[in-house]
Parts: sequence; C-alpha cells; structure tokens
Amino acid sequence: MRMTLPLLAAAALVATGAAAVAKDVNIYSYRQAVLMKPLLDRFQEKTGIKANVVYLKKGMMARLKAEGAASPADVILTVDAARLIRLDRMGSFQPLDSAAVTAAVPANLRHPKGHWFGLTVRGRPIYYNPAKVKPSELSTYEALADGKWKGRICIRSSSNVYNQSLIASIVAANGVEKAQAWADGFVKNFARKPAGGDRDQIRSVAAGECDIAIANTYYYAGLAKSKKERDRKAAAAVRLFWPNQDGPGSAGRGAHVNISGAGVAKHSKNRANAVKLIEFLASREAQQIYARIVNEYPVRKDVQPGRIVADFGEFKADSLALSELAKYQKEAVRLADRAGWR
Repeated sequence: MRMTLPLLAAAALVATGAAAVAKDVNIYSYRQAVLMKPLLDRFQEKTGIKANVVYLKKGMMARLKAEGAASPADVILTVDAARLIRLDRMGSFQPLDSAAVTAAVPANLRHPKGHWFGLTVRGRPIYYNPAKVKPSELSTYEALADGKWKGRICIRSSSNVYNQSLIASIVAANGVEKAQAWADGFVKNFARKPAGGDRDQIRSVAAGECDIAIANTYYYAGLAKSKKERDRKAAAAVRLFWPNQDGPGSAGRGAHVNISGAGVAKHSKNRANAVKLIEFLASREAQQIYARIVNEYPVRKDVQPGRIVADFGEFKADSLALSELAKYQKEAVRLADRAGWR
C-alpha cells in the first residue's frame, strides 16, 4: 500500500539509508496526493515500486534549494509551465531521454532537452453569462480590451501563475508594445478588484457580478460535477467560449493552454524507477486514469478526455512551445504591474 509522507519524513529517507526504501520512488508534488493516488496505486500494482509523496503546494523551490544534493526527491510533479520553467532555471531537473515519453508528449508540451514533460493539458478560455453576452460578441483574448467590456470582466490576480502564463503567451504572439496596450485596456474593463481563485470568477459570472471571466477548464468541470448544488447551478448558468479560433495572425493562433508536468529530480537517488514512473504517467493506461479523475485533457492524442471535458467541444489550441514562455515571464509580470492589474 502506498504511503503519503508527512513533510518532515522526506529528509529522514536520506538519513536512514535503509535498503527497505531502495526501490521506492520519492515524489515532491504540487498536485494533491489524493488526485495522484489512483495513478500511483496502479503504478505499484504493475511494477512493485512504491511511490512516496510529499505534498508541497508552497515552498517547493525553497525546500529543494535548501536540501541541495541531499534531497530525497526522485520526481518533481507540478502544475503550469511557469512553475516548471522556474524549477528548471534553479537546476532542479536532470535530462530524461525516453523514447516512450517523447512519443507520447507533443513537442510543444515538453522541454526541448527533456528536462520536463507535460502530463495533462488545461485550457484557459472565456466564460460568459448567456443572458448578458452573445457568443457572437466574443472573439479573442485581445478583444477583451475593447471599451464595450468596461466594468464587465472578472479575473484573479496577476500574481497568479496561470495569468502570468496567459500574459506571456500574449506577449509572444503580439510583442511587448501591443501586449502592454492590451493589458492597459483589459484592466480598465474589470468589474471589481481581482480576488479569489478561478472558481470564484466563474461563480461571479453566474451571480451577475460580472459578465465575462477567464478561468482554467478543470475548475469549470469541477463545479459542474460538484456535490454542492450551488456549484452545479453556477456552472449551469455560465457558458464557455474558446477564443482566438479564427482569423489571420495571432487572432487565429488558438486558445491558450497549459499543463501539469513532471521531471526527474536533479539529485535523484533512484533514477531508474523515476524514469519508470514518468513513462507510466505518460502511458495510455495512466492517461485514461488522468482523464477520469482530474478533469483535464490527456496529453496523448490517442486518449479521449472525460465526459464533462469532452462536452466543452473541440477547439484549436495555441501551438506555442510552452518552454518559450520562459522568454516572456518577467516581462509579463512587469506589464501587468504597469497596467495596474494587481
């Protein structure tokens, strides 16, 4: 049976040097252990390798830096390309050359030298109140800077990594000057000061606090399948729109997407089993489990998304290599600050 380590237990693994854990694979994970449990249980059933998880929603980078070469982490799991990029800049990964993983994960969703790989895909589309907005009024992210949306948009803080990646993709598509003009106009259209998470933005549209919001697809799916009636009602009151689907240039580049992903930790003491785990997570079987439990799109093209996600319809995704976001992350933060997006 797989165990979940308390935060202090990981360091103890290094100190013991016990043969009993020699075949274990130790994971530092931003993603909740409960979501990973079905996958890791199945991995152990197939391989006999136990996966120990340290859940680190906060402080992962600081912990890895402090531990250095003594870190017990074999695999690092996190969400959003921006976090993977920051960890890579800190030297947290080692290259993984796996034909199986490379074949499973599209090139734009992985590091060009194999430092990290996407495992699931999440879109960041527009949500609207159908009583106040017609889908024909919507087109692109850039069009949300138009004055007709003044006082009508809800979105979370620009300090959020999901928004930083979205902004970076807009810089990549349009250049800094045009992206700044977009951010200036977009911020002027806020219905309120940015607050809360993605679910809160969708709930605000449903409640009439704003007409438009931007949020990740799995939050919308989570509300739709929630055990709470108020959440299901909120999802039912809102519609999803995929932006940037048509037109020349950046207007038709496709909706912004991001990933959850993983890489082999630089100081892994059990590289062979770390590789086996990442190969399993990219396998067709694991991708089908992901599709069922996390409300995200499989990274593999030969696996269908779960029913609720499939109901969002087909869409064109931005093909920008997510590793390219690294070039624009700092500028994305600066231009959001200049626009007054807090």
